[in-house]
Amino acid sequence: MPVSPASQTEDATRDRAAWQQAVAAVLAKARKVDVSELPADPEHLLDTVTYDGVTVTPLYTRRDETAEAPLPGVFPFVRGRDAHRDVNRGWLVSAAFGADESDAKKINEAVLDGLDNGVSAIWLSVGGNGLSADALDVALGGVLLDLAPLTLDAGADTAAAADSLYALLDARAAAGDGVTDRAAITIALGASPLTDRFSGAVGVDVATAVGLAGAAAGRAETVRAVTVDGTAFHNAGASDAEELGAAVAAGLEYLRAFADSGVAIADALGQIEFRFAATDDQFQTIAKFRAGRQLWARVAQVLGASESGGAPQHAVTSAAMMSQRDPWVNMLRTTLAAFGAGVGGADSVTVLPFDAALPEGSVETSKSFAARIARNTQLLLLEESNLGRVLDPGAGSWYVEDLTSKIADKAWEFVQQIEAAGGYTVALESNVIADRVADTRAKRESDIAHRTTAVTGVNEFPNLAESPLATGPAPLEGVARYGAAFEALRDRSDRFLAEHGHRPKVLLAALGPVAEHNGRTTFAANLLASGGIEAVNPGTLDLATVAGIVAESETTIAVLCGTDKRYGTDGVPAVDALRAAGIETVLLAGPEKTFADAQGADRPDGFLTARIDAVSALTGLLDTLGAK
Repeated sequence: MPVSPASQTEDATRDRAAWQQAVAAVLAKARKVDVSELPADPEHLLDTVTYDGVTVTPLYTRRDETAEAPLPGVFPFVRGRDAHRDVNRGWLVSAAFGADESDAKKINEAVLDGLDNGVSAIWLSVGGNGLSADALDVALGGVLLDLAPLTLDAGADTAAAADSLYALLDARAAAGDGVTDRAAITIALGASPLTDRFSGAVGVDVATAVGLAGAAAGRAETVRAVTVDGTAFHNAGASDAEELGAAVAAGLEYLRAFADSGVAIADALGQIEFRFAATDDQFQTIAKFRAGRQLWARVAQVLGASESGGAPQHAVTSAAMMSQRDPWVNMLRTTLAAFGAGVGGADSVTVLPFDAALPEGSVETSKSFAARIARNTQLLLLEESNLGRVLDPGAGSWYVEDLTSKIADKAWEFVQQIEAAGGYTVALESNVIADRVADTRAKRESDIAHRTTAVTGVNEFPNLAESPLATGPAPLEGVARYGAAFEALRDRSDRFLAEHGHRPKVLLAALGPVAEHNGRTTFAANLLASGGIEAVNPGTLDLATVAGIVAESETTIAVLCGTDKRYGTDGVPAVDALRAAGIETVLLAGPEKTFADAQGADRPDGFLTARIDAVSALTGLLDTLGAK
């Protein structure tokens, strides 16, 4: 006998109630409270909230199911803009060339070597102190542009680079280059005046970009003149929705400029592509790229050109997440970022080399090695993990679909806020965008400083034994790198090491047997190391020999480590003994309540807990220890 829908609903409700009771029992035990003290939906105690205000729950079920999105290549393009992407190729493996080189022949050698070894898209720097625009023909010698799309990064020289590139294309066509479908040649000129205004980069103005777009639209090749560079906002500290929202608002400003010059809306939409940052939060990245397409499709729909709303997306692994300390971890970060961007439907992905944030000479590897690892990261994902063989594999995931929708909603709210302020340019001038991004940056920096957000190798699991960084200018200047505050402390430690022959030191005064103090000595050593301070641990503190231990430690600061119970019996005598032996600052690894009854000199000078502002505390310790 078939079960009625009403009975199925009742069964599901009972099952969910039973599950919630089980969850409540586990959480009550973990929190050491009675079940009655927990809310009716205890699972939401495990919710997390992103910097966009999006709530991520610990479990997604059919209750979170949404309507299935249209297939790739169909409005609103959330599942991808191209229904016919070659699944054997997957996304394009993009690599950057020419950023630190002016010799066109050497650039050409690097480009051809990259293409021979798996690169399938070229991102070429032109102008400034690098490659001259009139040397493009040499730099691109032997490059089949119908097989390897080209993106220019030419800044103020974009117009000159475009003219040189067009001359090259026309000369090849006249000579019979064998390209029967000129539209197969895909070029992005990379003009980005509006996002340049935010980042401070030097580029062309909007009028020039509009002129470039007019010329590009008349080419037989597929040429897009404008890149909306969302990484400008990300690198300043923006959240995912803020990056998307500001980028879409900039895109709207371009469309208005095109309209004012008489460009039809479909042609205008065809002149814009987007560049976004991909981070090591893989699900956020997957959802972000899907949401980005949905947002731009909505813009095209409002303007009456829904079918033209599928703009290309170029993903670049986040510069902000790159660390200087323990830089090998960057390989893991960029792998996750490339995974997220590729699965999220980015058309091309550029992986930054693991040493992108380091002064030259900081690691004993070559630039070619770093570039090869960056390239092979994508090749492993594509050719060994076969991630490109399915379009939008995240589709249908309750979590991914919910996150995509919520990020898109938050980003659209930001677009509306910018529009309400008078549009992108006015919002820039009135600091609407900058203030919003600065607030998010401050929140993230606070979380990292308090170590509620971990940056592996920097504020968690630091390697104090790694070699100091090489002297010289560090790349990624102006990027709000997540670990910068802690790495500045490590720089101070390096200078102290160079001057004194050892790092700043703090004595760990351990109370009781190892089983008692090991948890807090480990915590304290890890915390101190994140600021470049060496923890001297002579083992369990013997009050009879404390003077000798202090003398050997060569420091005037000690951290008392033990259990709360041990602090109650041995804490005050230990503090007194340490002070008598010459320790000027006594800190306690643990909460202040354990010394609630202690007064005056019997009381520690400070308390180190898991959620202190570690940057502030470590800065004070380095000041006291004389590290400049």
